[in-house]
Amino acid sequence: MNLEEKLKELPNSAGVYQYFDKDGHLLYIGKAKVLKNRVKSYFKFTPTLAPADKLSPRIYKMITEVKSLEWIVVPNEHDALILENSLIKQLKPKYNILLRDDKTYPYIIIDYKEDFPRLEITRKVLKDKNIKYFGPYSTGARDMLDSIYEIVPLVQKKSCVKSKEACLFHQIKKCHAPCVGKITKEEYSKIVEEALEFIYNKNRLIKKLNEKMLQYSEEFRFEEAMKLRDRIKTIEKSQIHTGMDLASNIDLDLFAIRASKDKAVIVRMFFREGKLASSNHDYLKINQTQLEIDLNEAYKRAIINYYDNEIPLLPKEIIVADEITQEIDELQEFIKDRFEKNIPITHPKRGKKTEIIKVAINNCNELLRLQTTNSSIYEELKQLLNLSYTPSRFECYDNSHMMGQATVGAMVTWEEKFVKKDYRHYNLEAKDEYAQMKETLIRRVQSFEKNPAPDVWVIDGGETLLKLAIDIRNSVGVNLDIIAIAKEKLDFKAHRAKGSAKDIIYFEQNNSIKRVDLLPSDKRLQFIQRLRDEAHRFAISFHKKQKRKEDSKISLLQIKGIGEAKVKKLLLYFGEFEKIRNASFDELKAVLNEKDASLLITHFKTLEN
Repeated sequence: MNLEEKLKELPNSAGVYQYFDKDGHLLYIGKAKVLKNRVKSYFKFTPTLAPADKLSPRIYKMITEVKSLEWIVVPNEHDALILENSLIKQLKPKYNILLRDDKTYPYIIIDYKEDFPRLEITRKVLKDKNIKYFGPYSTGARDMLDSIYEIVPLVQKKSCVKSKEACLFHQIKKCHAPCVGKITKEEYSKIVEEALEFIYNKNRLIKKLNEKMLQYSEEFRFEEAMKLRDRIKTIEKSQIHTGMDLASNIDLDLFAIRASKDKAVIVRMFFREGKLASSNHDYLKINQTQLEIDLNEAYKRAIINYYDNEIPLLPKEIIVADEITQEIDELQEFIKDRFEKNIPITHPKRGKKTEIIKVAINNCNELLRLQTTNSSIYEELKQLLNLSYTPSRFECYDNSHMMGQATVGAMVTWEEKFVKKDYRHYNLEAKDEYAQMKETLIRRVQSFEKNPAPDVWVIDGGETLLKLAIDIRNSVGVNLDIIAIAKEKLDFKAHRAKGSAKDIIYFEQNNSIKRVDLLPSDKRLQFIQRLRDEAHRFAISFHKKQKRKEDSKISLLQIKGIGEAKVKKLLLYFGEFEKIRNASFDELKAVLNEKDASLLITHFKTLEN
């Protein structure tokens, strides 16, 4: 069935539609209250099927590429909105505006149920009226918290309050020892207020840290001074520069979006009780460099993506920095349905609120300027390797095993730096290199719903493994660039460490595989090598750990009378083999009988000898 015939089959129902190009690549995902009306509005049908006349340049170009269409029917427009957002996150269509998932953002919290509350960081949202939240923060939360503990004598650890004697923190004057009654609840509450003031007023915190840094320098405590210097830099980066407040107690969230070339940035500012409580930002990706951003879609994506999560600090009003003409009612209905609360979405044109909009826009422009300065290597990679976007997030894959034993897969993540919290490792069943990479990539693809795809996969391997990765990607329909790097046969570690390995990079172009040979001194090659080497290091490290586990398990199973079930019982109790080996007779007897415990003790002594 061709496209024109398919258009005639569209139902009069709410749903989500997907456009594909001639090669079956996903171009765009949209939602509609009535699929038939919405999808047909993109086309004119006489004299022949063509893009409609009044489309924006971006959408007009997209429709010229559309060769096929699919749709999913849902009960109502609200369900269509939710499904659309979920599919865009997973599949990253070429013409949709893409941004990261906000679920990773941490909050700073204080729990007033505690007699002597302390500040903590959490990513979980608890429905507890006694817990006060600050944030969310994209960067700087940990540095800010550590800095506050550096200069304000709060209770340092949760366990401290239950202690019966003052600890080291009291001796070094970083805690007033409420555990032994050296401070009252009323006196401590004033210390808490001082700490919260530093959260609301980062400039004051930075000033205090600078004073502390100078003090450490004068005392020749240079290592501590350098730590403070680095913290100050991180906190300054996370800060929206505005000394203003709204001269009212209103709670509001502000969203501002600006674009430059094929990158756009969204700044979010969160005002509580009239003061700027926190802010964060994300970069959005736009595929076509020559076309303007669709602000209606950008704000829709930003608002749904943010409020689709558990939000502990709901505002009374949501402000957008630009007038968006489409879907305001629908977005307000989405928020009402999500939180059972009416929150208006507005674009103020006069008064104090226009001033904070200007601040947000200025910060957008500054972030775009910084991103342009820092992204030259990514832009060069885009041009060299025929990438769809200027990339910012990379995942690199490698496998490791020894004679088929302790076979593991490894994934490392890069976004301006190595993001170790997003590293993943996989225990594999496959024995050969091809099947191992296939198992690793399939398992990663299965997690796209929870952890969306990056911009680029980097495969440690040659043309064959690149083709495998492309087939896996195509099987799920996600838009994802893939490259591979193949090591030279005589690629000694010493050479690679110096950046002199003559590696070959493989990439896709026009449905075929191309290769590029770069000089060892080429910064683009060195960047890809750095990703490859980190994946290799991570894979080897995890492999060695698994090998030790397997060797320990085999060692235990060689003891007569100790079978698989008893080994599992020991692991369930002790957690790891090293703890089993270091356990006392009484500890082992708590899990197994006396005879088995004696066998294990004898076995471990034999190994030592």
